[in-house]
Amino acid sequence: MSELTLTVMRLGFLAVLWLFVIVSIQVIRSDLFGTRVTQRTARRAEAQRPPQRPQPQQPPQGGGRRGRGRNAPTKLVVTEGSLTGTTVALQGQTITLGRAHDSTIVLDDDYASSRHARIYPDRDGKWIVEDLGSTNGTYLDRTRLTTPTPIPLEAPIRIGKTVIELRK
Repeated sequence: MSELTLTVMRLGFLAVLWLFVIVSIQVIRSDLFGTRVTQRTARRAEAQRPPQRPQPQQPPQGGGRRGRGRNAPTKLVVTEGSLTGTTVALQGQTITLGRAHDSTIVLDDDYASSRHARIYPDRDGKWIVEDLGSTNGTYLDRTRLTTPTPIPLEAPIRIGKTVIELRK
């Protein structure tokens, strides 16, 4: 091989190596800093909303569930974690839980996935919790969920350090 060909190959290899290093640094940087900035602003906005939502929306919910009995839950309450005290009215719609900024409840928890779990009503009026393939799992009463499972009233749902319960 000529010296020119060898030099061009060395420079090409060096360029590919630096490209790999730069892309790796960008990925690590976005993992460390990119998501957290979004979570903080989403968490503040989410923390401001729940006190306004439940009060006007709870009376219609109770009226819509009359046929279901007195044990029908009307709200989802965060009992442990960084969002303790947060309440979300159950309106018959799917509630998503995770670190993603568009989740219904944004979890600022290192053990939560972006799309961690969802809670939704079934046809019988029961509420179902489903793990969405999270790394650390979703637990209902200390049992790791592998399939969509009905949620008993006041049973703790644990996602990382956050605990959530269905209440009347």
